[in-house]
Amino acid sequence: MYIMKIKGSGKIPNYIQLRDDDFALISYFKASAYINALANDNIQEYTEDIAEIIDDMNYGELYYIKNKK
Repeated sequence: MYIMKIKGSGKIPNYIQLRDDDFALISYFKASAYINALANDNIQEYTEDIAEIIDDMNYGELYYIKNKK
């Protein structure tokens, strides 16, 4: 699974995209509300992995997270 942080501007917040290995969009949510978004999309097993890297991520760069399913 891939994760990318997208920079917001003005009133638009930062967003996170999660994509599978085929680069299809799995989830798209506000960076500040990732815990609820992962639970809503039924992929909460990635919460710890995302919490570790979300603050240190650079905008627009892809990061790989090992698949758990």
